[in-house]
Amino acid sequence: MAGVKTEKTQAKAMVHQVRVSPDKVRQVLSLIRGKGAEDAMSILRFSPQRAARIIYKVLQSAIANAEHNYGMDTDKLYVFTAYADRGPVMKRFRPASMGRAHPYVHHTSHVTVTVAER
Repeated sequence: MAGVKTEKTQAKAMVHQVRVSPDKVRQVLSLIRGKGAEDAMSILRFSPQRAARIIYKVLQSAIANAEHNYGMDTDKLYVFTAYADRGPVMKRFRPASMGRAHPYVHHTSHVTVTVAER
């Protein structure tokens, strides 16, 4: 039949309120999107960015979810989607000269990685 779409089984892992800005996380996520799971793990393992360590753990969790919950073959897995959403910001103030205070914010992000079988 035309127009019938087969549903792909996907396994997802998320982490919320990570103390890294979403823009910095998105830079690293663009390196692994669409790659095989093992390739993505090795890219993240040798990336110098701080966000790479966080994404590595999320990808590890997504692979474990795929294997345990859906019985997928880990050798056939690839990164189906990977994105970072903006989380809540923590507003802080820094003391400045002459009794003033300068505001600044700590950005957080929600990271989601989904894997599927080829």
